[in-house]
Amino acid sequence: MITKKIYVIRHGETEFNKQGRVQGSGIDAPLNDTGHAQADGFYQHYKHLSIDKIYCSKLQRTVQSVQGFIDDGIPYEQLLGLNEISWGEKEGELFHPSSHNEYRKLLTEWRSGNLTFAIKGGEGPKHVMDRQKASMEHILSRPEEKTIVISIHGRAIRILLTWLLNYDLKEMEKLFVHQNLSVYQLSYTGTMFTVDVYNNLDHLSHLS
Repeated sequence: MITKKIYVIRHGETEFNKQGRVQGSGIDAPLNDTGHAQADGFYQHYKHLSIDKIYCSKLQRTVQSVQGFIDDGIPYEQLLGLNEISWGEKEGELFHPSSHNEYRKLLTEWRSGNLTFAIKGGEGPKHVMDRQKASMEHILSRPEEKTIVISIHGRAIRILLTWLLNYDLKEMEKLFVHQNLSVYQLSYTGTMFTVDVYNNLDHLSHLS
């Protein structure tokens, strides 16, 4: 028996995304014009749903990505635990060869199971998972909310879906790949999650 339908979305494009800059929990960038168009496409495609609640991170790009629904009066709540991973001292930097080398080292450590490994001043996947678990406990404690949207971030989605589906976090890189304003649709039975729709982009077809 399905007790919740959950739509997990990645926020729309920001200028940091467009420029290839590192954008984690320390960067509170707004959506750019493309991001707003993506958000509108998402709204137009899914506005027929009877959404009970929207959950966002504390960063404005996740709220702006669901603004159409908020304007319709659907209640929303921002949770710090849903924030993007912190990339520490690399936040805001452009990717260049040395960045790629550091990023490859980071991924190598994570794939080997060293999930607390982080860039200086940042977080590892386990840190993010631990705070996500507290947020999801809060979200799932509300049985009256049957259909919800969770608007978050790229790395945060990889981490969230990996542990929700009982995979090992070190596998997250190969399990989930997504773009700005992509949509996952999940079902929750009260004890387990399944993914019904994976990385859906149909609502963005008008932008291609």
